[in-house]
Amino acid sequence: MSVVPTDARAAHAAGVERLLASYRAIPPAATVRLAKPTSNLFRAREAANAEGLDTSGLTGVIAVDPEARTADVAGMCTYEDLVAATLPHALSPLVVPQLKTITLGGAVTGLGIESASFRNGLPHESVLEMDILTGTGDIVTASRELCSDLFHAFPNSYGTLGYSVRLKIELEPVKPFVALRHLRFDALTDLVAAMDRIVETGALDGAPVDYLDGVVFSADESYLCVGTQTATPGPVSDYTGRDIYYRSIQHSSDNTREKHDRLTIHDYLWRWDTDWFWCSRAFGAQNPAIRRWWPRRYRRSSVYWKLIGYDRRFDIADRIEKRNGRPPRERVVQDIEVPIERTADFLHWFLENVPIEPVWLCPLRLRDEGGWPLYPIRPHHTYVNVGFWSSVPVGPTDGHTNRLIEKKVSDLDGHKSLYSDAYYSPEEFDDLYGGETYKTVKKTYDPDSRLLDLYAKAVRRR
Repeated sequence: MSVVPTDARAAHAAGVERLLASYRAIPPAATVRLAKPTSNLFRAREAANAEGLDTSGLTGVIAVDPEARTADVAGMCTYEDLVAATLPHALSPLVVPQLKTITLGGAVTGLGIESASFRNGLPHESVLEMDILTGTGDIVTASRELCSDLFHAFPNSYGTLGYSVRLKIELEPVKPFVALRHLRFDALTDLVAAMDRIVETGALDGAPVDYLDGVVFSADESYLCVGTQTATPGPVSDYTGRDIYYRSIQHSSDNTREKHDRLTIHDYLWRWDTDWFWCSRAFGAQNPAIRRWWPRRYRRSSVYWKLIGYDRRFDIADRIEKRNGRPPRERVVQDIEVPIERTADFLHWFLENVPIEPVWLCPLRLRDEGGWPLYPIRPHHTYVNVGFWSSVPVGPTDGHTNRLIEKKVSDLDGHKSLYSDAYYSPEEFDDLYGGETYKTVKKTYDPDSRLLDLYAKAVRRR
């Protein structure tokens, strides 16, 4: 039966009423937006609208049903809070994106991914039904049977078709620990081949694999990180303190091709958050002298995100570059997916043309046969997410390196997430992200265009 605090549903209902009241208060000619000051997006956004949608009452877990292995969750609930509610029942969302402050609604409408995606797909595939506030001001329930056009178009729509108010999702059982094997490769083709075998068989050397991702440090040093859940107690590592997770992966190939580690399931799910993968080094947080005095509670992605916000507001990085006699830098913060058979090609091209390292790898397979029209990659075919987050010297044109990456990804039959800067023409964008299907659903659920259009929201205006 569901585990529901007596006031959870009442609190959610009150939050929905505040949301609807805030919608009605927005002038008819104004664009409907969220009234929230923070975001996990890396593309330009306008300042928060004080008269926008009030989602303050939509941040909690409404119910967890351990027997059915489901959860009812408010749209603005963070994965940090969601995991805190499910782990006591030895359950977890099927896919837990890497950063604690990503919201469930955000991961569904904007695409999330993690190391369980090779077997569980993307977060939206675990959604059983959603209550969505549409552009008309109505809340509709969407599922594979109800309003299925909206249900399937919602992923990758980034709030342009509506905002999720409540989501009912599948959960899966988890064990208390994760045993890790970090496998080193000297050639990217060998790494991709090993990844392909693990995805196809769900195993490594006869042992089941529950989690799979990887890190590329260079063309001749890359790793697969293979995780298996276990109930066997024993020593565990802690990467919330002095030690840094991504550095723990590396090891010399002189003595062994493999390194072992163990984490609690909680620490495994958040292993990347403490140092925002490796991006905390930009703030000095990996310097031992600074790390010693950096409070542990501030070693988390949300704090680094605030520092990024200060940088954007005051142009700190560009001012430093100018003071040192260097030109401004182009931000290259992207996640792309390419078919696994094209992954080595992309990685070799990237390492030769884009001076960013390390690079994250995460295989995925969509489970749903019906497909998701706004992100049309083939179901049951392995793709590899490649994540790279840094900056490069400016090129001869605006967004030079980002444009090169977009072209290469399209040439390799891949797709790019839309949480960061994009430079596509309207024609290219329609071809890649739903085109006529999106426009049809948009007219149905937002006929007066109260919400932004996806192209207007996702592609940088000049």
